[in-house]
Amino acid sequence: MKQSEVITAGKTALGIELGSTRIKAVLIDHAGSVLATGIHDWENSLVDGIWTYGLDEVETGIQDCYADLKKNVKETYGIQLTTVGAIGISAMMHGYIALDAEGRQLAPFQTWRNSNTQAAADELTEEFQFNIPLRWTIAHLYQRMLDGEEHVKDVDFVTTLDSYVHWKLTGEKVTGIGDASGIFPIDSKALDYDAEMMAAFQKKVESRGYTWKAKDVLPKVLTAGQEAGCLTEAGAAYLDPSGELKPGVPCCPPEGDAGTGMVATNSVAPRTGNVSAGTSTFAMLVLEEGLKKLHREIDMVTTPSGYPVAMSHANNGTTDLNAWVKIFGEFCELMGIEASTGELFEKLYTHSLSGDPDCGGLLAYGYYSGEGITGLHEGRPLYARMPESRFTLANLMRSHLYASLGAVKLGMDILLKEEKVKVDRILGHGGLFKTEGVAQRYLAAAVGAPVTVMKNAGEGGPWGMAVLAAYLIDGKKEYATLEEYLEKKIFAGQEGTTAAPTQEEIDGYEAFADHYRKGLEIERTAVRDMNW
Repeated sequence: MKQSEVITAGKTALGIELGSTRIKAVLIDHAGSVLATGIHDWENSLVDGIWTYGLDEVETGIQDCYADLKKNVKETYGIQLTTVGAIGISAMMHGYIALDAEGRQLAPFQTWRNSNTQAAADELTEEFQFNIPLRWTIAHLYQRMLDGEEHVKDVDFVTTLDSYVHWKLTGEKVTGIGDASGIFPIDSKALDYDAEMMAAFQKKVESRGYTWKAKDVLPKVLTAGQEAGCLTEAGAAYLDPSGELKPGVPCCPPEGDAGTGMVATNSVAPRTGNVSAGTSTFAMLVLEEGLKKLHREIDMVTTPSGYPVAMSHANNGTTDLNAWVKIFGEFCELMGIEASTGELFEKLYTHSLSGDPDCGGLLAYGYYSGEGITGLHEGRPLYARMPESRFTLANLMRSHLYASLGAVKLGMDILLKEEKVKVDRILGHGGLFKTEGVAQRYLAAAVGAPVTVMKNAGEGGPWGMAVLAAYLIDGKKEYATLEEYLEKKIFAGQEGTTAAPTQEEIDGYEAFADHYRKGLEIERTAVRDMNW
């Protein structure tokens, strides 16, 4: 069939991911080929000390994104998009959306970027003997309980952004197991929230006089391929207020951006790993067995099928790097030089390859917000150098690229060097890898192992979400598992490039990482004293 016929017949799958700075829709055929995309740029706000998005911004943003997709389908194929084969919703993981029994928002949406849950995370980690990161939904809920916030008594549904949007589309209060693993600890054998830990948390709920059941207010856990409802009339209007989108489209379980990143890199089987590099950056290794001990720097999450995953998650990724590229764009304007954003990234990233392996002694921290791996609750973007450091443009850019992976590197060192986790392959995806052979080489140096980037790396999570939607309606008919479906159909014959680090590159990044660790006191001092 021609692509236009595929779209008209609804032999497609649509993935929509609400990322930190962009909402993106990707429409694919059942082989995983991209047919069209749509985007909407947005940004979080800091309101009363809380990083948030208004739920009205969520609605208008997803509508604008879908409208852009429809426009691109019309321009490319000359047809009106009125249906798709399946829909999947993904979003940045963690955070806190609280609704009452009538579906009314009870408190501001707190994103993963907030680190105002230290007391709750510490107490729950001690209680469960399982790391509860500050950004996890259960940490946010318990912190609201500890703080005695009035709205907590009225909670009926506490969830994450992708689960919330899925509920708006289908009326179903569910989420995928990968996303659920950032809500509450998961039992990978039962494929559900850990029952023993849930019982312990329920005692805390009751001891504070609340009448709701913890498991009842959290979304139901589903795995990849399970039915998760269909697009309702209200849901179709929520996504496409023009009325052209028909209801009845099956929807797969929503997922967090960690899970879609695993799918997008075919990293869902044990001994595989991936690094997703964007506004936040995280590395995930699918485990054969549990870790030897508790590490507060490491999240334990799952694949969309429920395999345990160790994740080194950094709140801060490319935001500061992007800001520096923007400055060079302003310089070009000042000098009357025409340069697109894409050209700026390409030139500056590529030029960084001529810098010193250790960045010439330059040091950067792109901390716009707190960073759990390094124990900081707030961020201050910083740049520092010694008088004798080799301050060149190449080293400047190289150090920012290194720094965008800096916190993740610290967590990966725990997994690879301390825990001796075995990994057969590591794949990179996300916007950082769009410039071929640059960030890929730096990541390879950071982990001391070859890194592969597939041709679809730039599509990242939204494409991965579309693949999960396709698995619901097409893949599970023929393939017993998601892992088999990805390996034998979606990724069969796909091209990628692999970069193996030289010893000089490994040693260079290790030197930068040493400076990075030693300089953390500078960042702590800045957080304490830079308050104007």
